[in-house]
Amino acid sequence: MKAIQLHYPPEWAHCYGCGYLNPMGLHIKTYWNKEKGESETRFTPSPHHTAIPGFVYGGLLASLVDCHSTATAAAAKAQAEGVSLEENPLRFVTASLKVDYLKPTPLGPELLLVGRTKEVKGKKVVVETELYAEGTLTVRGEAVFVQITEGFARP
Repeated sequence: MKAIQLHYPPEWAHCYGCGYLNPMGLHIKTYWNKEKGESETRFTPSPHHTAIPGFVYGGLLASLVDCHSTATAAAAKAQAEGVSLEENPLRFVTASLKVDYLKPTPLGPELLLVGRTKEVKGKKVVVETELYAEGTLTVRGEAVFVQITEGFARP
């Protein structure tokens, strides 16, 4: 299965968190499970992602939630419209992002993000994402996304 982000056309693939064309980016990869209607990303933070010794920086966690959720929005919208991301790439931008830090997230273990859509309506998709470290829910996010189209933000 190909990661959702790898379906983004080159002009939309420069994001720091998920853009495959950003040489300094995180290059996260999100996978959609059609049967469950949810997405999954796994990411292991590096030592430079430290907030205080032993814990992950909150800004990184927000970035992971954001980028994972945009990919979830694309996959959910494609499924709702019955289209393939391979043939019809979809991309979204964040209109709103709320992140709740429930517990400190330890630095070291692989993190698991699981996303589910709450609403798909027109160009708007609402996604809820949970982030787990060693099976413990540490972060919960909810975001609103707006679908972008060809020619978006051209200079």
